[in-house]
Amino acid sequence: MRRVGEILRDRGLVSDRDLQDALALQNGGSVGPALVRLGAVSEDALQAALADAFGLPLITPPQMPAVEAVRAAAERLGAPLDWLLEKEVAPWFAPDPDGERLCVAGRQVYDPAVQEAAEQWHEAPARFYLATGRTLEPLFGELGAQAAASAGPDTTRLRELAEEAPVIDFVNAMLAEAIARRASDVHVEPFEDRTLVRLRVDGVLTEWRAAPRALFDAVASRVKLLSGMDIAERRLPQDGRQSIRVGGGEYDVRVSALPTTWGESIVLRFLGKTRDLPTLDELGVAADHARLLTQMIERPGGIVLVAGPTGSGKTTTCYRLITHLNDGVRKIVTVEDPVELDCAGVLQMHVRADIGLGFAAGLRSILRQDPDVIMVGEIRDAETARIAVQAALTGHLVISTLHTGSALGAVSRLLDLGVEEYLLAEVLRGLVGQRLLRRLCNACASPHAGEAEETHARAWLPEALLSEPARWREPVGCAACGHAGFRGRIGVFEVAEVDAALQAAVRRRASEAELEALARPRGFRTLREDALVKARRGETALSEALRVVGAEGAR
Repeated sequence: MRRVGEILRDRGLVSDRDLQDALALQNGGSVGPALVRLGAVSEDALQAALADAFGLPLITPPQMPAVEAVRAAAERLGAPLDWLLEKEVAPWFAPDPDGERLCVAGRQVYDPAVQEAAEQWHEAPARFYLATGRTLEPLFGELGAQAAASAGPDTTRLRELAEEAPVIDFVNAMLAEAIARRASDVHVEPFEDRTLVRLRVDGVLTEWRAAPRALFDAVASRVKLLSGMDIAERRLPQDGRQSIRVGGGEYDVRVSALPTTWGESIVLRFLGKTRDLPTLDELGVAADHARLLTQMIERPGGIVLVAGPTGSGKTTTCYRLITHLNDGVRKIVTVEDPVELDCAGVLQMHVRADIGLGFAAGLRSILRQDPDVIMVGEIRDAETARIAVQAALTGHLVISTLHTGSALGAVSRLLDLGVEEYLLAEVLRGLVGQRLLRRLCNACASPHAGEAEETHARAWLPEALLSEPARWREPVGCAACGHAGFRGRIGVFEVAEVDAALQAAVRRRASEAELEALARPRGFRTLREDALVKARRGETALSEALRVVGAEGAR
């Protein structure tokens, strides 16, 4: 495909200097709009070049459909009118030898998001037309006026629906059920023919109720009203927060609304409180690992990293560590996205990427607050990594997380982010890797001989981890666990204290296998080994252990 700038230059409409100026101005966007802003080319000429580049026809004003045809098509397709206005996309149905054809006109119909939306609306292939702003203005001016005229009554209707008794009862029942089942998240999802409510319990999504599609708008509006969100805004993602009282308990809930094809997907996440934080033992940290962790964070300065995928419990572990340090004589500051737990006595900052306050900027500002301990929600980029290392070098204790598969994999990740080997070796204090397993329900789990399980465990575990007698159990299911066979979760961990031998290995960029061999004498064991030990004790099932760490922990 030819570049738009080349087409315009070949047609004698822009010069090489114009293209250079546009490239400097575009700031990550397309060169075409930058040329228009510079006044180097008209929008009509740009759209003609785009039509050539993408092989799309350019529609003229007489070919445009009437506003009634666009509204009728939008209603038939289930396409939100506000989305059409935002994207400047006009759908309509035109006669075709096979009956009729969906047509879509717009300034950027070559955008994959627009084409994917059209595919979701209508199974048959659509015909796309590029259009200029001059061509689209009359249609969208009228559509916008109609939308504005109906916005007030629509908002009023949504508020009235949200206050109706059946809707209030439905939302209250949904929240009560989520709390009773210890759900971490509630998903309220709109589909063409139904409203689906699902609960995430012990890391697994389960359906709670499928309700009529007609109920969705009212339920979504109810949740958004309670969370201080704009119920009239359904085009853009929104975040909100609410506190609820259920069964004598108070709960903080974070709410996210995401526009989708059939409406907004609403997700409610229950946030804990520091008084509810499990101890290291309750998290599943073995006694020797707990001692190592305590030693790591009690040392002045340095970095302690907790590694694992999303949803593996990293943030909870970090909160437990800073809670241990929160003794009133240390200043502790966090920078998080978002703040997930309210910690008394700890200053917590929520990053705001939309205004330029990311982890790196937040961390720089925190360093001017004279902190002793800094918790960084995640080291995502080279700049954050560099500032975290500098903070550790100047005597601050930095606790953070990384998205890596293992504790020792965090070393190569930071090196890949540009941290110098000698600096990383100097500041690293400890590395933690973790996952979450579902815990067997004590009310119904059934003991069994576990001969096959024992054979598997002995093939993987070193002799030192086989000293305890085996107590294999398997899930059954009962009313207490919702017939899942599991109730609650337990962590599996690998913990490496960075001693002189590991520091030397980091300086020479040693492999992960070599790092593991050096960490073994200090009590290091892999995620798979820790999971097998917990399964052998009857805390979880072997099938659950292998589901979570079967492939990743096999090193």
